[in-house]
Amino acid sequence: MRDYTRYWTSGALLHRDERQNDNFHLDPMLLLPLLCIMGIGLTVLYSAVHQDLSILENQTAKLLAGFIAMTFAAWLHPGVYRRLAPLLYAIGLISLVAVFLFGTTAKGSQRWLDLPLLPRFQPSELMKVTVPLTVAWFLHDRPLPPRTIEVGIALLLAAIPAGLVVRQPDLGTGILIMAGGLVVVLLSGIRWRSIFLGALALLPFVPAYWYLFLNEYQKKRVFTFFDPESDPLGAGWSIIQSTTALGSGGLLGKGLFEGTQSRLDFLPESHTDFIMAVIGEELGFIGVITLIILYVLVMARGMHIAVQAGDTFGRLVAGSLTLTFFVNAILNIAVVSGLVPVTGAPLPLVSFGGTSAIALLVSFGIVMSIHSHRGWR
Repeated sequence: MRDYTRYWTSGALLHRDERQNDNFHLDPMLLLPLLCIMGIGLTVLYSAVHQDLSILENQTAKLLAGFIAMTFAAWLHPGVYRRLAPLLYAIGLISLVAVFLFGTTAKGSQRWLDLPLLPRFQPSELMKVTVPLTVAWFLHDRPLPPRTIEVGIALLLAAIPAGLVVRQPDLGTGILIMAGGLVVVLLSGIRWRSIFLGALALLPFVPAYWYLFLNEYQKKRVFTFFDPESDPLGAGWSIIQSTTALGSGGLLGKGLFEGTQSRLDFLPESHTDFIMAVIGEELGFIGVITLIILYVLVMARGMHIAVQAGDTFGRLVAGSLTLTFFVNAILNIAVVSGLVPVTGAPLPLVSFGGTSAIALLVSFGIVMSIHSHRGWR
């Protein structure tokens, strides 16, 4: 701690890392696949919204804002994130409570805040970044693997905001927030035996969660997951149309702007949660695999940065942010493919959405910061 204080007071925080070129600490090997993903996303989004130029311009502006935020996040020293993590967590919790008090409702969910002088934003998306930072801050200076009581506190730090988000309701984002905290705990060196015993201990609470916390429409999604044809015009409609679009694309797809499921409005939420189905229909298996490979490249580079990080905090944060991003992508692909019940998780950096894209790019700015400052203590 004294070393960090000397670093902070010496003004070194504001100096460039001499090992870096004049690149604002952006990591090219991580930046390139991210840019490719965003490029594919903008192209397919333009098709999914029936070539509505205003929506494309809107999303482009949000991604540009996210890129600027990522550049600034990469320039900041990792010590800033460690120092501010508890404050950011507290602000995040206050924002989630504020959503219940005077949040904006859309499509049956109360998830957004529309504050004076600020654009409308979704606090739950910001918690995807804040929770891993906070859990890593809690564990970084403790002996690892953590003790049982420390694991419990770490998981509670993730469970509180996740529970608030699930009540909005937003099950998909709540799962990802909880996953962000859980990944930090797993990366801290916890034993597999402890993981197995913890999972067994949670099993008795599953029925209580089902009856007390899940809404009726969420329960119906689970039932239709096993048999979508039981309600083909209702709860099963989304998954039936999604798998139809994926299957109809074949190897090479029908061609960009030539998809019928989205253009004829058979595919719901084609520009957000089910945009992967548009990729499958128009760009085919090759388009889907290309996007998955890009996600894998991002994960591989992020985990490489985590392994090379200079301290425990950096390793936990870089690893958790990277893996949570990848889990987000896999969850969306699994939903669109009919492998898991519909949860509402967007496809990272491809689906339309401002807060989600900016939060993700900021998270990778933090990962780049950890890499460029990997010699710090």
